[in-house]
Amino acid sequence: MRNVFVLFSILFLSFNSRAQPVATGTIRGRVVSADGQPAAFVSISLKGYPQGTTADETGTFQLGSLPVGSQTLVVSAVGFDPIEQVVQVDAQPAPDVVITLKANARALNEVVVTASRQAESLSKVPSAVSIVTPRQIAEQLNINTNITNVLMNTVPGFGYFTNRTSNTGQTLRGRQVLVLIDGVPQSTPLRNGGRDIRTIDPSALERVEVIKGATAIYGNGADGGIINYITKNPAGNKPFSGQTWVGLTSGLSNATDTQGWRLSQQFSGKTNRIDYVLNGTVERTGLFKDATGAVISPFYNLGQMNSYNLLAKVGYRLSDRQRVEVMYNYFGSESKLKYREQLGKFGVTPTIGVPTESVPGRPQGTPYNHNATVRYMYNELIGKTGLEVVAYLQSFRTVYGYEAEFFENGGQSNVVSNKNGVRLNLYTPYRLGSAVSGNLVYGLDALNDQTAQKLEDGRFWTPDMRMRNLAPYAQLKTDFFDQLTLKAGIRYENIAVRVSDFTTLKTYNATTKKYDGGLAVQGGDLTYNALVGNVGLRYSGLKALQPFVSFSQAFSINELGRILRTSQRSVVSQLETKPIIVNNYEAGIAGQLGRYVSYELNAYQSSSELGASYRQLPSGVFEIIRAPERVSGYEAALDVTPLRWLAIGGSYAYIEGKSDGNADGDYETYLGNDRIASPKTTAYIRLQPSAAWTLSVSTLTAGSRDRFRPNASGVYAYAQAPVRAYTLVNLSGSYQFTPAWSLALGVENMLNKDYFPAISQWAARDADYIKGNGARGTLTVSYRY
Repeated sequence: MRNVFVLFSILFLSFNSRAQPVATGTIRGRVVSADGQPAAFVSISLKGYPQGTTADETGTFQLGSLPVGSQTLVVSAVGFDPIEQVVQVDAQPAPDVVITLKANARALNEVVVTASRQAESLSKVPSAVSIVTPRQIAEQLNINTNITNVLMNTVPGFGYFTNRTSNTGQTLRGRQVLVLIDGVPQSTPLRNGGRDIRTIDPSALERVEVIKGATAIYGNGADGGIINYITKNPAGNKPFSGQTWVGLTSGLSNATDTQGWRLSQQFSGKTNRIDYVLNGTVERTGLFKDATGAVISPFYNLGQMNSYNLLAKVGYRLSDRQRVEVMYNYFGSESKLKYREQLGKFGVTPTIGVPTESVPGRPQGTPYNHNATVRYMYNELIGKTGLEVVAYLQSFRTVYGYEAEFFENGGQSNVVSNKNGVRLNLYTPYRLGSAVSGNLVYGLDALNDQTAQKLEDGRFWTPDMRMRNLAPYAQLKTDFFDQLTLKAGIRYENIAVRVSDFTTLKTYNATTKKYDGGLAVQGGDLTYNALVGNVGLRYSGLKALQPFVSFSQAFSINELGRILRTSQRSVVSQLETKPIIVNNYEAGIAGQLGRYVSYELNAYQSSSELGASYRQLPSGVFEIIRAPERVSGYEAALDVTPLRWLAIGGSYAYIEGKSDGNADGDYETYLGNDRIASPKTTAYIRLQPSAAWTLSVSTLTAGSRDRFRPNASGVYAYAQAPVRAYTLVNLSGSYQFTPAWSLALGVENMLNKDYFPAISQWAARDADYIKGNGARGTLTVSYRY
């Protein structure tokens, strides 16, 4: 890693010595709708350049370090037709520009940066992408502040919210997902502890970009796709502005002890050279109760939990073409729940919580998730070629509940992961005559990842694993007549994992009533190399008809830690640790029918010659089954705006998956419900009579999936119990009293539905048979200055 940093330093010095200053200017302006109302959270970028920003709540924006001359601004937002407006950039301050947008049902040209690691329009991306917009985040925060709940309600193909600290079962299209914060990996593929999705508070986010389907553009772990959390940027052109949010939550029936609170504070600003954002959130949830008033089981419970998030981001313009940005984000959570579980009976009575004087072990939760990045950008470094270098650190720890019997002499496990790395990105635009243009994005990713799962007393459940990954990549995009986009790329994975010597922990065998384990295992080095690629084609010449087809691959090391911790071999090299390579084939179509209707339809099939699924043995221990797998499905979304103040829409996602257990080419065995979510349907109706207030009612329906039979005793295996359908109705509304003051109200499960979440049904275990939340309300007041 030291040699990589030295190489980058030499490159910078060399490039700086060659670069010649160019004249630049700044554009300031305001974006409004056709009726003159501010258009908030609109994306503004400079055509042909990486610069971009987002308008604030008042529609105000500022875009600096622009080349002098006639330039084209690309303005897009969900709910409006995209627009390109030519502006004149001068070295001296120019009058503010006013950009007027026309409303439509759902704009397709939202800018996305995750799909190719450079900003581009959705209409140029030959794959399925979901953008969770600032408005969607704000609406969902009124209902439930957990980011996994936000994603469930807004992203077709994403699994169901568990109502727990764990995101077990929340797959994307039936496969594991790679989670990023501003492009920095949060997932721990060496030992996936099921906590990587809930690693940041939604208040720190500007938007979420979800790239669906296998992809290798960011490396190890994206079998089902990528979730990239994009943190907030300063909006507007004020040197100082702020906003304060104060929220109160409570159960709406049997409300005793269910009250909680939330406080968020944000400061941001821009000057000629400096821009900054400082955002902090503190939350204390109240007691969680089901629709009957019973306290929900403490197993991974989110009730009476303290959570903290701090985002600090500062950017500095070094010169007309150079910028450096430093970001730090901290997220932490800790349970304060003084309840123990009262075990129920699966399928008969739920497991609930009852008061206790003390809880053994340390509080469960995520004590810390630290992320720090330094981002350096140089526009037009040599010719038109631009450079971006990101150096990052990530340190993560999560704590599970205390197990008195499972571990010999008791114990409480942690997953601890520390990463550091560098991403070198270069982008070179090109043009061949008037008909062909595009760009080449290429570079190198270097990553060190040290992960282990151990008990609080120091015993290692998985050994210490140290991964080194060095991966060059290239992505070529070509536009023909600005209507047909061809994209193709490759990435070479070069991974080495060093596994320490270890002794397997002794764990309780439910069959023999004894403790198994204690095997000494010799560690060693494991190497993985693979060339993966993608190719896709998208047509964007017609608004009403924008089809795409694509093929993409993903590479991942499958849960190495879980394989090692149950080792039956005395040497690591003798274990089955082959990686997973996923091939994803997809076709889709999207479009806008007039100004009032937009739609999207995608169908896909992903296959892997050697997949991985969990199976729980009678002893209670999980083992991993390696077999060929095939997952297929489709997603549909429709949005209609028949009136300026009325929007109606929804989505439907269907997934199915099977494995070929005997490798005879016949995929005869269904994958478990922990991998394959039952059909999911969402619907909403949004009223906005004026710019001052908005009211929306949304529903989520979890469909049924019943693919397995119980054993002779009538007992279902883990992940094989049937999921029965249920529907939840949520309410979100806001009113802007003045430009400074606003009030928001949200109700989760407003009909007080008594139900078991999907995971409680399919897990088929007494301890997991836990009901979901009853009706809960949130009231938030905000003040902007």
